[in-house]
Amino acid sequence: MTQQASKQILIAGGGIGGLAAAIASSRAGWQVRLYERASAFSEVGAGIQMGPNVVHVLHGWGLAAALAEVAAFPERLQVRNALSGAELGVLRLGPTAVQRYGSPYATIHRADLHQLLLAAVQQRDAVWLNLDQTLTGYLETSEGVALQTQAGLEVEGDALVGADGLWSRVRTQLLGDSPPRVTGHLAYRAMLPQASLPPALRSQQITAWLGPKLHVVQYPVRRGEWLNVVAIVHGHVHGGLEDWDHSANAADLQAALGHTCNPLRALIEAVPEWRLWVLCDRPPMRGEREQARGRVALLGDAAHPMRPYLAQGAGMAIEDAAELGHNLAQVDAVLDVPTMLSRYALNRWQRNARVQARSIRNGEIFHLDGPLAWGRDASLKLLGERLLDVPWLYRGR
Repeated sequence: MTQQASKQILIAGGGIGGLAAAIASSRAGWQVRLYERASAFSEVGAGIQMGPNVVHVLHGWGLAAALAEVAAFPERLQVRNALSGAELGVLRLGPTAVQRYGSPYATIHRADLHQLLLAAVQQRDAVWLNLDQTLTGYLETSEGVALQTQAGLEVEGDALVGADGLWSRVRTQLLGDSPPRVTGHLAYRAMLPQASLPPALRSQQITAWLGPKLHVVQYPVRRGEWLNVVAIVHGHVHGGLEDWDHSANAADLQAALGHTCNPLRALIEAVPEWRLWVLCDRPPMRGEREQARGRVALLGDAAHPMRPYLAQGAGMAIEDAAELGHNLAQVDAVLDVPTMLSRYALNRWQRNARVQARSIRNGEIFHLDGPLAWGRDASLKLLGERLLDVPWLYRGR
């Protein structure tokens, strides 16, 4: 292939990770062809927390003003006991996060982040977005890689990035491993205008309520005008896991949280409609070959799906994209594509594995019961911010 031809990357998946990869690859000077199986670019109604490590990347891509228009920037994160309502600890965000880490902590509607990234992609040259293209497989040779779709399309490039999510077809072919594992946790999600809530239930901060085999997180989105609420409980649902977005029975959740404190129950009862997700993940990554082999790389949930207890699923996908772009910019006559992707994987897998492991551990801590929960609460009251801050994470990749 000519040097110009070797500057083309194929991306499977048009979610947050795929669009972030398209931005980073384009900024690195590559031509980008992205393939999304849906007939339109869209995202579900859920919130996302973005630590300073993630906001730093978006600011570096010139998206600070666009982010400020749609996100909220809470000034504190409060942890409370779900049974008693007592405050256990506080992490200062806002100006404190900027002072410590150089960027703020943001909370955002998932669809708003997706639209922000899509708009940025659409403003870049040499990026082609292709909808209604379901990937069936790929063919890799020493000279390149060809992506194949259900519609009979075959497109050649020099690298393929699987950003096609939890049920990634790229991963299935690349690694040939088992499906994601079911965690036994269910996430009830809701988002509603703050104006629709009684004044006592409105909030401009992040609050995490910790209880036996459950926890609830609430935070503002859309410039603080909306409130995102996520309640996670232990349980299972029937049906196909790939159809992971279900309507939820509010009465089921209210019953599961019936023993919690009055303020938390009032919040749950004020939400008229919930959506239900079955949470799945994979064990922490064990090596770089789980993230890239040859001319094919994985990114985001395709590589390292994680539990949401560190609020970094989308963040790690965006960090992956930034690292991918950094390595793509170094491809030349000396550094070939497989070597570049190998370096990308080497630079990412250990951090991703650490976040996966910490997310699992956080879930165990959040859901403690009995004497262990008392010990957790006492530690938070004593140490507070020292336990809640995560410098190794928030300083960035």
